[in-house]
Amino acid sequence: MYEVSQNISKEHIEFLKKVKRKNLAIKITQLSILIAFFALWEIAGRLKLIDPFLFSQPSRMIKTIINLSEDGSLFTHIWVTLSETLVGFALGTFSGIVIAVLLWWSNFASKVAEPYLIVLNSLPKIALGPIFIVWMGNGEAPIITMGLAISLIVTIISLETGFKQVDEDKIKLLKTFGATKFQILTKCILPASIPTIMSAIKINMGLSWVGVITGEFLVSKAGLGYLIVYGGQVFKLDIVMTSVLILSILAALMYVLLVYIEKKIIKWQ
Repeated sequence: MYEVSQNISKEHIEFLKKVKRKNLAIKITQLSILIAFFALWEIAGRLKLIDPFLFSQPSRMIKTIINLSEDGSLFTHIWVTLSETLVGFALGTFSGIVIAVLLWWSNFASKVAEPYLIVLNSLPKIALGPIFIVWMGNGEAPIITMGLAISLIVTIISLETGFKQVDEDKIKLLKTFGATKFQILTKCILPASIPTIMSAIKINMGLSWVGVITGEFLVSKAGLGYLIVYGGQVFKLDIVMTSVLILSILAALMYVLLVYIEKKIIKWQ
């Protein structure tokens, strides 16, 4: 593979091989830690070093997944939480980017909105939960709104800050050639802010999960958050731990997908 390109030096080839070996070692270590964690958890439960009733066990969680899957209820709960999270994530990301662009566009609007954004960001969003329920009723709307409320402000602040940190010399150069503000936005600001945008999207993804689960804690008849509350109320900790495990897997899969998309965008650039 490396012989095809004669322009690549042997030193560079060795460097690439070293990077690949390092990345492989990192992945193997990560997987080993995960396997060791679950193995020690299972062993501790079997040896009664921990109480399986309180801490559950991987084997008990597998049985719980099988039991909930037999009647299809598990897939219903997963779909409810996943759909709510995706909707909140999409709305938060799109709205955050649009509002951040508008605030970058108008310095006046940015100065006016700054104190409100700071106050809203510091406000405990869970305090708004009962208000959303009263306004929107007992359904998916207040849950999605909770996810949006938690993620939106952080997205706006991080993106606006990133837009304003773009190299001023590049902007001045474009202005020298007579570029309009829209051209500066599309040709300079947005392309230069791709790492910032992707970082904000990753953060937004995590916050969307937090917001939706928090909303399901408050008002929900289905979803993984509902399962966690139900399991805690009836002291079925296997259900609680299984729901947490499934949430972790779903969040990890979404993160892997975002990393893949980020690599494709960077490669395309």
